[in-house]
Amino acid sequence: MADAEFGIRAGEVAIALPEKTDAGVYFIGRIRTPWTRREECPKNARESDAVCTIEVDPRYAAALTGVESCSHLIVLYWMDKSRRDLVLQAPRHYGEARGTFALRSPARPNPIAVSVVTLLGLSDHRLSVVGLDCLDGTPLIDIKPYFASTDSVPDAVVGWHAARKG
Repeated sequence: MADAEFGIRAGEVAIALPEKTDAGVYFIGRIRTPWTRREECPKNARESDAVCTIEVDPRYAAALTGVESCSHLIVLYWMDKSRRDLVLQAPRHYGEARGTFALRSPARPNPIAVSVVTLLGLSDHRLSVVGLDCLDGTPLIDIKPYFASTDSVPDAVVGWHAARKG
């Protein structure tokens, strides 16, 4: 289970989770990557040039119509091996506790991850992409076109991160 594999670091705080979920999600496929262990994954998706495969369930193949014209895609995926009970986390790269909602960590109440990927190709219901940071077999939630005109915010700031680099 995630708790045993992804223990709590010093300064981290876990909470009791609600007894039931509020909504359902259909996994529309699986993501194939070269990583089978958490420590093998890149810290973030932009750090890797590994070619990964997004396998969309054949029933959704028609939903891929037109996607080949996109240079980049937004991929949402479910980090199914992550803890869901942490509200304060101490990332190994920073060592200082931060609130879960101030981090991009996969450990969160709803372990939804998002990456902007470069689309290399589409064959049948499989997309070859670069720009993912998840374990092999990760469930796929959704694929959306990336629009630089609306999805990019070049002057966005994460204050605590900017302060560390400065």
